[in-house]
Amino acid sequence: MDDDERRSTLMDNLLSIVTFIPAVAALIMAVFLRGDDEAARKNAKWIALFATSATFFVSLFILAGFDRNNTDFQMVEDATWLMGLQYKMGVDGISILFVLLATFMMPLVIAASWNVETRVKEYMIAFLMLETLMLGVFMALDLVLFYVFFEAGLIPMFLIIGIWGGANRIYASFKFFLYTFLGSVLMLIAMVAMFADAGTTDIAKLLVHEFSYGSFDLLGIHIVGGMQTLMFLAFFASFAVKMPMWPVHTWLPDAHVQAPTAGSIVLAAILLKMGGYGFLRFSLPMFPVGSDVLAPTVLWMSAIAIVYTSLVALVQQDMKKLIAYSSVAHMGFVTMGIFAANQQGIDGAIFQMISHGFISGALFLCVGVIYDRMHTREIDAYGGLVNRMPAYAMIFMFFTMANVGLPGTSGFVGEFLTLVAVFKVNTWVAAVATSGVVFSAAYALWLYRRVVMGDLIKESLKSITDMGTRERVIFAPLVVMTILLGVYPALVLDIIGPSVTALVTNYETALAAADAVSQAASQ
Repeated sequence: MDDDERRSTLMDNLLSIVTFIPAVAALIMAVFLRGDDEAARKNAKWIALFATSATFFVSLFILAGFDRNNTDFQMVEDATWLMGLQYKMGVDGISILFVLLATFMMPLVIAASWNVETRVKEYMIAFLMLETLMLGVFMALDLVLFYVFFEAGLIPMFLIIGIWGGANRIYASFKFFLYTFLGSVLMLIAMVAMFADAGTTDIAKLLVHEFSYGSFDLLGIHIVGGMQTLMFLAFFASFAVKMPMWPVHTWLPDAHVQAPTAGSIVLAAILLKMGGYGFLRFSLPMFPVGSDVLAPTVLWMSAIAIVYTSLVALVQQDMKKLIAYSSVAHMGFVTMGIFAANQQGIDGAIFQMISHGFISGALFLCVGVIYDRMHTREIDAYGGLVNRMPAYAMIFMFFTMANVGLPGTSGFVGEFLTLVAVFKVNTWVAAVATSGVVFSAAYALWLYRRVVMGDLIKESLKSITDMGTRERVIFAPLVVMTILLGVYPALVLDIIGPSVTALVTNYETALAAADAVSQAASQ
């Protein structure tokens, strides 16, 4: 095989290479790394950091070879496995940025775990396997493959919380697993029904398939949109829990509080985005009638989530729990934008998810910095840190402002786009959601004032040290991306724009066709 053929083979399998680099590194670590002495722990950390960094570097070739004007799936890999199972991978303008977000964040997650000293090899293996499974979710183009990646990702996260978490870690890990797993059971049933109707599990074919569900009566009550609405609800149950949406959000604060710092970063920055991605990949394009019927309900659920969880955040005494409720509120903007079902709304939702990945990850890292020093997350245990940690105070202030949505940061762009989009659809929902922006400023600034500002009067804090070189290096790329996307949002919007336009156009066309059929049937 000459160099050109070898290069062509690598490019043809680029998505699989990116997906499975972490898994291969985990396998090598499991087989060849022995012992639990200091040298073995150090080797495990360096192998994990190298593997995740290599994954990010290789993922840049996906971006380099991506045609942003092509709305079809690109770099498609298709093969048939045993028993006819299909292995099909690909990316489009909607999924590629989630792939890059995951590969960008994981080296920072590993670097943030450098102080871990308990079962380090197993800890790094869990994160490497989790990266492979998360990437698989964003690239899978087959229902079965998607479901396998989607559900298997629960296992390493369950272990990360349950083994390396806080005092109440067992309760939090089982609550996380049961909530997300039970929601996905309904999705599995819906997938079986889709296969029975379409005769394929190929997502690209399902996107253009006209399902023949017809009308459907449940307990004598005619459901508008028929079986398609029930199919939408089945998928909605899974994705709403994963986001998570109010009122199925209660697992998230417990999971965040008990998870180690790196686990919280992954959970907020990447795992929650699977729910939003699922809405964009399945709900709107495959079940447009069901989406349209239930969109008003979802919009109000999102607005309630923004206000309610912001108010709950105001009374928290644990920093992680406060930021966790903040994440639920910000995901409310995402679901609002998606189910506004217009260009600005979906653009804003995707932008908000990418931005939230950087900002929320940084906020949990901010908590981790002082937790490593003081071993408490209680807000009352701090105060006046600016006197001893000026660099930390500056970084914490920057990401607090970004979380509030300060213009010039990426947090502003996504919220603004979604609010404008929702205002066109339902002004009352937009008005309620906008009040959440005020509440977010209240809880974020309240947290910052109590932790950072004021006099340093607590004896336990008088010897606390500022951020070290490793911590500053971790924060640097997050600061850069938050500012870059804030002042140049086209970096994201130009990539997602054509695919979002195609999604909105197909959605509106499908609704118009369904309306025409309904009118013809009523005459």
